[in-house]
Amino acid sequence: MTNWIVWVPFLPLISAAILLLHPLLSSKVWPERVASTLACMVLVVGFLITVLVAVQLSAEGMNHYSVELAQWFSTGRFSVTFGFYIDALTLVMMFIITGVGALIHWFSSAYMTNDDGYTRYFAYLNLFVSAMLILVMADSLLLLYLGWEGVGLCSCLLIGFWYQDSRNGYAARKAFVVTRIGDTAMAIGLLLLFVHLGSLDIQLTMKNAVALWQQNDGWATLCALLLLGGAVGKSAQLPLQTWLPDAMAGPTPVSALIHAATMVTAGVYLIARTHVLFELSTIVMATVAAIGAMTALIAACSALVQTDIKRILAYSTMSQIGYMFYALGVGAWSVGIFHLMTHAFFKALLFLTAGLLITSLHHQQNIFHMGGLRQRMPVAFWSFIVGCSALAAVPMTSGFFSKEAILLKAYEAGGVDILWLMAVTAAFITSVYSFRIIFVVFAGDYTQSDEVQEKKAVALQWPLFILCALALMGGWLEPQLSTVFEPQPSVTLPGADTAEAEHLLLGIVLTAITLLGILIAYRIWGKGRARQMSQTLRPLQRWWFDGWGFDKLYDLLLVRPLLRLCYWNRFDIIDTVFTLLAEVSHFLHRQFSLTQNGSLRWYAVATAAGAALILLIMVLL
Repeated sequence: MTNWIVWVPFLPLISAAILLLHPLLSSKVWPERVASTLACMVLVVGFLITVLVAVQLSAEGMNHYSVELAQWFSTGRFSVTFGFYIDALTLVMMFIITGVGALIHWFSSAYMTNDDGYTRYFAYLNLFVSAMLILVMADSLLLLYLGWEGVGLCSCLLIGFWYQDSRNGYAARKAFVVTRIGDTAMAIGLLLLFVHLGSLDIQLTMKNAVALWQQNDGWATLCALLLLGGAVGKSAQLPLQTWLPDAMAGPTPVSALIHAATMVTAGVYLIARTHVLFELSTIVMATVAAIGAMTALIAACSALVQTDIKRILAYSTMSQIGYMFYALGVGAWSVGIFHLMTHAFFKALLFLTAGLLITSLHHQQNIFHMGGLRQRMPVAFWSFIVGCSALAAVPMTSGFFSKEAILLKAYEAGGVDILWLMAVTAAFITSVYSFRIIFVVFAGDYTQSDEVQEKKAVALQWPLFILCALALMGGWLEPQLSTVFEPQPSVTLPGADTAEAEHLLLGIVLTAITLLGILIAYRIWGKGRARQMSQTLRPLQRWWFDGWGFDKLYDLLLVRPLLRLCYWNRFDIIDTVFTLLAEVSHFLHRQFSLTQNGSLRWYAVATAAGAALILLIMVLL
């Protein structure tokens, strides 16, 4: 059964190839149901294979399983195989990618009906999932990088799926360019790892790093920082977070796939997979924690003032990924992956429900143009109640268990420091903006000019029911990753059960913060109306609305100088040098051509003069 694991990434790859090539090989257009069924079933089969492999590994007591498919290439002492490494961390990621991905595919089958690019859409989705599976299953950093770049390509294709609108093309290009910055840093990091450790096999590289580098070794710190650069780019963390809000240009199920099951979790997985390298540098670990806490707070503030429902959820994703980075930075590896899993459940639920809202409201995305939809759209209402409750960490939801665990582990690691206070503040703001959506969209008076009825397509609703159950009960499915990460000892004091008391206290604090946030949201937006912000706070609101001005800052410091340089160099000084060389050659050719006049007497005189000149030079020298 374990040999079947190779089909998990290859089935969606084959399906993508079929869907892309079929229009080129046949003039007959497939019905939409055929294309969507093929795309969905390969993920269902992949999920079932993952379940069977997990059961078999557990029954046989195996911590990991490796399979080598082929020799990729070998040159000198650099040899790379095409193989997969399956352990508990890999299986958790595979469950998320295939399980949540399958639900998103089924939802898409109804959401994208009658779209001209229906088959192309599902081909891109399958290719996206295949690339992400290769990324998490890879046994070498080079193969991981192949999946990494595949994910970046597919995100560009899907974000700009409706390319007829130039704004969508701009958003796709922005995502591609910004993430390339991190990808370049990561590529340099991989080169340095090979040069110093002699391998890119993940397990061997980590063993060599521990054996050859001391704690806080300069090369270990540099390599970890370069890998972190790749992680912050893919996971939209400071300072490379600006692409994610604009990525909402793609179809809403694409947003669910990017934010819940695939792309933005890649950075978290990379750090977790190479945790041995990161643990060799306390500086890098502190940097990861700082980036996570600051991103969680900054993105939460921006989500609080957005009016587009998809942009609210986009900033929410940045904030929750920040929590994961914060957990990884304090050494709470298992807890960070736990939050990654619960986040996949409730964020996929929220995005798909937002898609249901948008299609039912004639593609309206401004929450303040909605209102009073609780009775007209009961499925969307209760789905948002569940999803926002988990996002806000309401007790007994999945988000509560994972977020409480992060705050507890962070407290045990460093106590009440500035980063911990940032994370707690972000948790409070999260509860406010989560229920702001509910009160504005579903409470108050009905504001639509057209009669709105909830879409009743089964494919649009049953994935929401499954995700609702997972968002509520996913907290009881905490993954057991002790075979991947060494358990971190809890901080305890002699003679007191401090860990248990702190756990209880943190649960009470998080609950109080969540309830306070809900209460404030009710006081401000409980009637479903927008409250005008005071004149004093409006500049702050605008600053947060614009994502803290990062786009304007980068435009001022990077984009405009580059454009100005391109204008100054519009004739290309490098090409000018080569053009001048060519012109000089042409001029000399024309001058020497004049001497070829066909007169034998001229040739004889020239030859004699040349010989005389040579003799004169020889005599003088």
